[in-house]
Amino acid sequence: MRAAQVQGFGGPEMLVPVDLPDPVPGPGEVLIEVAYADTIFVEAQLRTGWGREYFPTTPPYVPGGGVSGVVAAVGPDVDDAWLGRRVASHVTGSYASKATAAVTSLTPVPAGLDLLTAAALVHDGVTATGLLDLTAVTADDQVLVLGASGGMGTLLVQLARSRGARVTALARGAEKLALVRELGATAAVDITDDDWLGRVREAMGADGAREAMGGERVREAMRRDGADVVLDGVGGQLGAAALALTADGGRFSAHGAPTGGFATVDTAEAERRGIKVFGIGDVQFGPAEVRRLMARALEEAAAGRLRVVIGAVFPVERAGEAHARIEGRGVVGKVLLEA
Repeated sequence: MRAAQVQGFGGPEMLVPVDLPDPVPGPGEVLIEVAYADTIFVEAQLRTGWGREYFPTTPPYVPGGGVSGVVAAVGPDVDDAWLGRRVASHVTGSYASKATAAVTSLTPVPAGLDLLTAAALVHDGVTATGLLDLTAVTADDQVLVLGASGGMGTLLVQLARSRGARVTALARGAEKLALVRELGATAAVDITDDDWLGRVREAMGADGAREAMGGERVREAMRRDGADVVLDGVGGQLGAAALALTADGGRFSAHGAPTGGFATVDTAEAERRGIKVFGIGDVQFGPAEVRRLMARALEEAAAGRLRVVIGAVFPVERAGEAHARIEGRGVVGKVLLEA
């Protein structure tokens, strides 16, 4: 099979095309003929050697953990009814033309939904849907999304708005700000602005609340000082600074680390202000929950209620170029690999 392999820790050039033996499905597994492989920022970070305390990896290895495709073969004790079915699944080593997966990890792709879109939801659809449940976003909430123009951020904006929440989106540059507004953000702030904290406070003020709320909901918004829910997909100092934008009694999720590390939250301040803090461990869902959340995300996309923004698609042999685009931060939305 064709694959892209990390041959040593370093830059995107360490990710090179290789030919490897075809995998064989074992008991309880299927073989997927991969159509598209998902990419997420952490895979580029791991390629550099970062994060081994969280994700132990040793080169050479085939990166990636999510695919869409068609079941081409089944292992012992697996129902033949899976053969030929379009599926999305988490796998080990997705930057390849074939991958094996446990049959318990498969989610059928709904009719009418293309495999490209399905692949883009394998990770981000699950995490975004789970985060909205975890932080219990409701129509009465003001939600702040950091990294709103990325693959998962664009989903979070839409999912929060679908629950009736008012969403302030943080992104970088005019193109990305225009996108998040198009996706439903009620306010958008450029995180490169020297006074982005002040701009966010203005956007979440009572005048802004009147754009989306009325009557008693405006009065309630005026009593609050900050976002009820902060969804930090950026991490580092920017993410840590956003704690100050969280309302007393609010919820803060520090799940992203593209700046080089997860946000270090002042736990004493959070406890004093009654802020419930969630970390990356809180979005590591069990297999049954992953399938449930993935099915929901795929169904929302198939019904046209969830728009998946895809910024670039590269052949798997050019996975190194895909990583360079991801790290360059110029791409809007998801970067995928075509097998």
